[in-house]
Amino acid sequence: MKDEVLAKIIEKCKTLVGDKPMDAETTFEGLGAKSVDLVKMIAVLEDEFGVDINFMEFRRQKTFGQAAEYVARLAG
Repeated sequence: MKDEVLAKIIEKCKTLVGDKPMDAETTFEGLGAKSVDLVKMIAVLEDEFGVDINFMEFRRQKTFGQAAEYVARLAG
């Protein structure tokens, strides 16, 4: 599940910030992601995986890998 979430995060970030190299260690801050970008990301992940994601909790996840683990835990 974590790998599926990570792939979706990378896919969405490429549409938001451009086609840059990204992996589990990539940080949202390093890409210059703004709050509105995170809101869009959360909406996509909620729709894709059928979970409710708390914005502040998601925002605390520094790397794509941490965010993927968090969403995978919610999806159970």
